[in-house]
Amino acid sequence: MTDAIRIALIHATRIAIDPIESACNTHWPNVEYISVLDESLAIDRRKNQHLTEELSKRIISLSRHAEGLGSDGILYTCSAFGEAIEQANASSELPVLKPNEAMFEKACSLGDRIAMIYTFTPAVQGMEQEFREEVAKQESSAKIQSVYAEGAREAVENNDVDAHNRIIAETAATVKNADVILLAHFSMARAVDAVRANTDLPVLSSPETAIEKLKSVIQHSGTKVTPC
Repeated sequence: MTDAIRIALIHATRIAIDPIESACNTHWPNVEYISVLDESLAIDRRKNQHLTEELSKRIISLSRHAEGLGSDGILYTCSAFGEAIEQANASSELPVLKPNEAMFEKACSLGDRIAMIYTFTPAVQGMEQEFREEVAKQESSAKIQSVYAEGAREAVENNDVDAHNRIIAETAATVKNADVILLAHFSMARAVDAVRANTDLPVLSSPETAIEKLKSVIQHSGTKVTPC
């Protein structure tokens, strides 16, 4: 009997945990998921306009910690640390995924006009750069416009999920001239049903696309087989 696949989920904020665990249970059950949380990362990232070397080292050290737990794959759930996660992936024998890389890949297949709704300002610049890199990789002509859902993150951090979802859905309704809407952060996935009810555009959330990609990468590696 083979051991279960073990996935490490690395979080910088606790509001990302429920959405990704829900996506895991829906899209890849019967796999072991271990959540590793360091809230100081999000707190300190807010204080810095750019990703610092010290923060990058902390992100990379968490991947080393996850490797020591016997993980078969690592998924970061905070979108404000892209460059550091790339470094963690480059120095690991395990697949290490950034939160939004799978969502960006899928978005490029749905059209050229991409609208990304966000709630955490420090993440936006890095995410837009990651999107442009994905566009270049796919030789796509897609362009991204970022739209701020003001007050949504503060609402969910104060446990007002209804207000969080309403603000994001109302923001989505204002999006014009787009082929697809992206919900930038894992914490926003709880609003996906409200957003889909408020727009006729396709809506992608990062937890769904990320877990589907990690599942594909690990299963095609042939190391272990876990029932779907």
